[in-house]
Amino acid sequence: MEKKDIGWIGLGKMGNPMSRNLLKAGYSLSVYDIQEGAVKKLAERGATVAESAVAVARGAKVTISMIPDDKALEDVALGENGVLAGAAPGSIYIDMSTVSPALSSRVAEAAAGKHIKYLRAPVSGSTESAGAGALTILASGPREAFEECKDIFKVMGQKVFYTGEGDEARYLKLLINIMVGITSAMTAEALVLGKKGGLDWEKMIDIINGSVVTSPLIGFKVQLLKEQKFTPAFTVDQMTKDFDLALETGRALNIPLLLTSLTRELYGIMKATGRGGFDYFGLAALAKEMAGLNTGT
Repeated sequence: MEKKDIGWIGLGKMGNPMSRNLLKAGYSLSVYDIQEGAVKKLAERGATVAESAVAVARGAKVTISMIPDDKALEDVALGENGVLAGAAPGSIYIDMSTVSPALSSRVAEAAAGKHIKYLRAPVSGSTESAGAGALTILASGPREAFEECKDIFKVMGQKVFYTGEGDEARYLKLLINIMVGITSAMTAEALVLGKKGGLDWEKMIDIINGSVVTSPLIGFKVQLLKEQKFTPAFTVDQMTKDFDLALETGRALNIPLLLTSLTRELYGIMKATGRGGFDYFGLAALAKEMAGLNTGT
């Protein structure tokens, strides 16, 4: 399949390695970000620099955005200098951010009105997996557009799932992050119980990781939990944003999300005590403090 010209908007922690992988794969890339330093680094690798989101979209068969939140997507997609103001009819717009289904639905309606094919493709994974091209990509939107972009997705993701014609991928990303975030809270609480019961911290973690409750997520966090340094792969601030999106979506659907609400309060304590930049598994440190344990042991 002929490699399409791609426009890329958003060169943050995830967008930068994802776009670099497309360059390595031989795609022609036009990039835009409000951070000039990030744009310069991509230009040094062969990308063309655009002055705005609308300029990116004008020259691209496929435009991709990877941006922080609803406000950013509203500006990038729907603003007067946004993607939909510049994209040609028949072109494809892919947003890979984690945003609300409500806003995503508005973007879909606006895109349809301009005959632009809109794919929602949020990702699951860390900055490390983004750099390795090993993300899990959750895609929804027009099936035809998804099939056209499968080769693009395969450059960035090890696993690519098509979930439906609408905003199914948005809901799936939120529910996965709910489960991931609650796993952190569950693990923290269990470890504190074991520590109070006299178990050795590192040995306890190894045994849990070899038990029936282990998972790829727990396995990935074993060393971090042992060292208790909580250098972030995904921050408390980021998880808090996603939990807020999930809770807002739950309210709109009249769904009680009790465990999500409680876990969100724990992340709120982390933020309030200056630990919003910690890895979200840093809830283990908070749980130890609340139990009266020395966090260094």
